[in-house]
Amino acid sequence: MALGGATLRRAFNLGLLTGVVYFAGTLYWITRVMVMYGDLSTWVAVLVNAALVAYLALFPAIFALVVRRLVIAHGPQALMAAPIVWVATELGRTHIFTGFPWVLLGYSQATVLPIAQFASLFGVYGVSMLVAAMSAALAMSTIQNAKSAKAAKRFEFSLRALRPLRSLIAVFAIIVAIAVWGARRAAVAEWTRSGESIRVGLIQGNVDQDEKIQSARAPAIFQEYLTMTRQAIREGAEFVIWPESSTPFRFEDDVFAAAQVKALARQARIPLLLGSDQFVRSPTGGPTTFYNSAFLVKADGSTGGVYRKMHLVPFGEYVPLKKLFFFAAPLVQAVSDFSAGEDAALLPVGNHLVSTAICYEVVYPDLVRRFVTGGSEMLTTITNDAWFGPTSAPYQHFEQASMRAIEEGRYLVRSANTGVSGIVDPYGRVLARTAIYQPAVLVGEARFLKTSTFYARHGDILAYASVLAAAALLAVARRVK
Repeated sequence: MALGGATLRRAFNLGLLTGVVYFAGTLYWITRVMVMYGDLSTWVAVLVNAALVAYLALFPAIFALVVRRLVIAHGPQALMAAPIVWVATELGRTHIFTGFPWVLLGYSQATVLPIAQFASLFGVYGVSMLVAAMSAALAMSTIQNAKSAKAAKRFEFSLRALRPLRSLIAVFAIIVAIAVWGARRAAVAEWTRSGESIRVGLIQGNVDQDEKIQSARAPAIFQEYLTMTRQAIREGAEFVIWPESSTPFRFEDDVFAAAQVKALARQARIPLLLGSDQFVRSPTGGPTTFYNSAFLVKADGSTGGVYRKMHLVPFGEYVPLKKLFFFAAPLVQAVSDFSAGEDAALLPVGNHLVSTAICYEVVYPDLVRRFVTGGSEMLTTITNDAWFGPTSAPYQHFEQASMRAIEEGRYLVRSANTGVSGIVDPYGRVLARTAIYQPAVLVGEARFLKTSTFYARHGDILAYASVLAAAALLAVARRVK
C-alpha cells in the first residue's frame, strides 16, 4: 500500500527502511558475538553488524523498486506480482556473495504445520510466496476498495462491488485448500510408519565457549561427554550424536582420547557421530589446511567417514573482503581461517547412509537437498550455538532446521552444544526438544527413510521460475511509458 503512489526513489528507500528494521530486529545478536568472541569493541561490532544489515536490506529495497515499476506500468493489479518478485530476491539473498538466507519469510510458518507442508512441494520459497501472496492480495483489495468507494455515489451490494476482492478471495481460497491438504498430510503422516526405526541419543554438553578454549578444562569436558554418552546408551540409544566441535581436542591427532571414543562405540556396539576440527598437513610440506569436520565412528570402533563443512560462516570461520573490513582487524585475527569441504559426503550408520549439516549449513535448502539426492536416509545437524548466547538466535536456528525435514521428507535430528537439540519428523512435528543452556541427554526414535518429496526430486524450480518471471515482467514494464 505504501508503494502505491511512491516515486521509484521513494519505493527503494521504503524497501531499504523495511529491510533495516527487519534485519536489525532479527540479527541483533551478531553484535554480541563479535564483541564477546571476535575481540571487537562495541562500536566496531555495531558498525560491522550495521554493514551486514544494510547489505541484506538491499534485497527488500530491490523488491520494492521492482514492484513499484510494475505498478506504474500495469496499475494496482501488478501488486499480485509481488510474491514472484519477493521469492526472486530471497533466492538472490541465498546465493549472492556466498549467501545469507537467514529468516526467510517462509520460516514464519515453520510451526504452522498445515501451511508448512507446502514446503514438501516447493521448499521454503514456496511458503514465502504464500505469505507474500496473501499480503499482496490484502494490499491490492484495500487500494481498489478505496477507489471504488470514492467512485460510488451510493452503496449497492452487487457483484460489481465484489470485484476489488476477487484477488483476495482467490488467494484466500488457495491458502485454505493448501491448509486442508497440509493438515491431512500431517495427520496421516504415513512416512512415520515406514522405514527402519532407530533410537537416537543427542548429547547437549552445555559447555560455555570460554571453557572450550581452556586447556585445563579439556579433560573434564571430554569425560562429561563420555559419561553422558553412557547414560544415553543405558536409555536405549542405538546411535549417539555429539555437537559441532564437541571434542576439546582434534580427533585425528589425540590418539589416546580418540581411542576412548572408539572403545566406547565398540563396547556398546553403537555408531557415534561427533564434531571436531581437522588439520590436514600437506604431504609436500605446504601449508596445513583446516576443516570444521564431523567424524562417524562405526560400531566396531573404526572411523566410518568424515564430512567437512562446505558452507563456512562469514566472520565466524573466515573473513570475506579482509581489505574492506580493515577496521575489524581484531576480528580477522580472532577468526579461524577454515577451508571449505568439497564433497557432500554421506556417513554409514549400519546398513544406512546419513548426512550431517554443520551449524548454519542447515539453512541452505539446496545443500541439504544434495545430501538426500545422494542417498541420505536421515538428516542430522550438529551445531555449537553457544556463540549466540541466550538470544532469539538458537530458536531461529532450530525452526529453520525443522523446515528441512518437511522439504526432504526425512527425520531430522539435531545435537546442539547449548541447545536447542531435538528430533523432528518428516512433517515438521517436533517429537522432542531441549531447553537452551542446560546439559541434557535426549533419547528418542527416528527412522531411516527412502521416500521422496516433490521438492527433493525437483528442488527450487519455483524460485528459479520466479526469477525468470520477474525478469520478464520487468522487461515488459520497460516498454510501457
